[in-house]
Amino acid sequence: MDVHLLVYDLSGGLARQMSMGMLGFQLDAIYHTSIELEGVEYVYDGGINSIRPGSSHLGRPLERILLGKTELPLEVIVEYLDSLREIYTPQAYDLFRHNCNNFSNDFSTFMLGKGIPEHIANMPQAVLDSPFGRMLQPQLEQMVQQRKAQQGGLLGIQNNQHQVNGSASSPSTAVVEVPNLRALNAALERATNKSAIIFFTSATCPPCKALYPLYNELAAEYGEKVALIKVDISRASDVAQQYIVTATPTFMSFVHGKQQEHWAGADAARLRGTVKLLASMAAGFSHPHRLLHLPRLSNPDSKPVLFTKVPPLPKLLSKLGPTANDAAIQGMKHFIEARSGEGPAMATLPNLPAFSNFVVTALADLPRELLFTVVDIFRCGLIDPRLSGYYAEEHDHKTIVTLLEAVNGDPQTPYALRLVTLQMACNLFSSPLFPEQVLGQATLRTAITQLISSSFLDDSHNNIRVAAASLLYNVAHENSRERQRSKEGLPEEDQIELAASVLEAISQEQSSNEALHGMLLALGLLAYCIPVEGELIDLLRTMDAQGTILAKKKAFPNEPLVTEIGAELLGKGLVRR
Repeated sequence: MDVHLLVYDLSGGLARQMSMGMLGFQLDAIYHTSIELEGVEYVYDGGINSIRPGSSHLGRPLERILLGKTELPLEVIVEYLDSLREIYTPQAYDLFRHNCNNFSNDFSTFMLGKGIPEHIANMPQAVLDSPFGRMLQPQLEQMVQQRKAQQGGLLGIQNNQHQVNGSASSPSTAVVEVPNLRALNAALERATNKSAIIFFTSATCPPCKALYPLYNELAAEYGEKVALIKVDISRASDVAQQYIVTATPTFMSFVHGKQQEHWAGADAARLRGTVKLLASMAAGFSHPHRLLHLPRLSNPDSKPVLFTKVPPLPKLLSKLGPTANDAAIQGMKHFIEARSGEGPAMATLPNLPAFSNFVVTALADLPRELLFTVVDIFRCGLIDPRLSGYYAEEHDHKTIVTLLEAVNGDPQTPYALRLVTLQMACNLFSSPLFPEQVLGQATLRTAITQLISSSFLDDSHNNIRVAAASLLYNVAHENSRERQRSKEGLPEEDQIELAASVLEAISQEQSSNEALHGMLLALGLLAYCIPVEGELIDLLRTMDAQGTILAKKKAFPNEPLVTEIGAELLGKGLVRR
């Protein structure tokens, strides 16, 4: 697919005429950019919007630049965009540091491995570096805040994505918008034979508007199984009163007419996950495990384990000596510091291809006892879904696989290096794109499986076993989600290897309650809703998984998962029927 950059001039030609006299340098335009892909223009203004190319009030673009071709599937690109909605929010918009050009640059980097032209990306900083720009900054920022309050964004660009395809959605796959309580009750009544979710929004809620495209996409994808309802409580006060909704966005889910969940906030990942789960429930699973009392395994709000603590980076990098001055690692350092200090919106992606080359070179050249510094920097960067999303789609996962194989291939891997490698691998799951890669790509999956299994053998360091259990939990968590969606996850032979490995680790665990807790949770997810006839369930019976876990009751009397996993799941759940 061709990826184009659409370039607009917000000054209407005045920048070219007046910039030299006012700023002291030539500026051809006040650049506003967006990305065009497959007949859709994606733009950041009051959230991420999708419109017909050139259909906003800005008119035709000044330039249409071909940035390159992407081989990524459109569904992967859409999922990546969903992960950016938490970063590119209406509230986070900043005229100079977090704007449409930053969005275009991040989006292009993900799809093509390169950003937008530097003279466009660097324009805001160039203006700020001039005396006149610094003088105008307070007035410009005040103007932006006023515009955001009035129209949700600087330019007031609104989604019209539902018009892009040129045809209306079918009734069963469109969002059901209701004007009052009577209509809402009728919509819920029609959905009593399936699942439903209500999106409570309001006309003055920018975070709500940022979620509209995602809600429309979910309706198109899951509307046959889930009724996606939307109600504007600023117009439907009877609904707000009936459901006691005091803030927007708020969501409520229903299964066969009974309310299940109720949460507030613009959490795109939770919204997507909930709708997927509701669709799975509508598909009619009848697995006997669903009748068991397993609150920690059946929790729809569960999320992957991430290691987000950022160490003092100057102190960490000082261990590298002159190598720390490399532009690639300095760029990553600045990104992490900006993200942890000022928030994701203020962190501009570094040169990721250059950093990848730095990592691969460091693995070959640096002493093993110093490599942990590079991997720890990488771990901190991967907390951000933009960065982990980029590496999820890197060709052959070269950087990650090279790193994992280097650690797996060294039987004398230093403690610090193994620990941060496990934590780094956990942070791959900050992007919704990586789980599919871990489950589906053999080379990456094998490297992660080997890292987990070998790390469980370390009986000298509790932290290693805790991190290994966390990584296995992340893998098992995503595998369980795929299983509940009736999709293929881990191949059965990999599930068997991991289950045998963690069972052995559980039997040997004597000192760390945290490690045992993680191991039990991971094993539980591997076993939850497995096929009742298969090699994995046979393995669990043959290895007496229930007895192994219940035997830990004496050493760990306060660990609730011993009963939940041992007695309930692997006791009642493995009974032959």
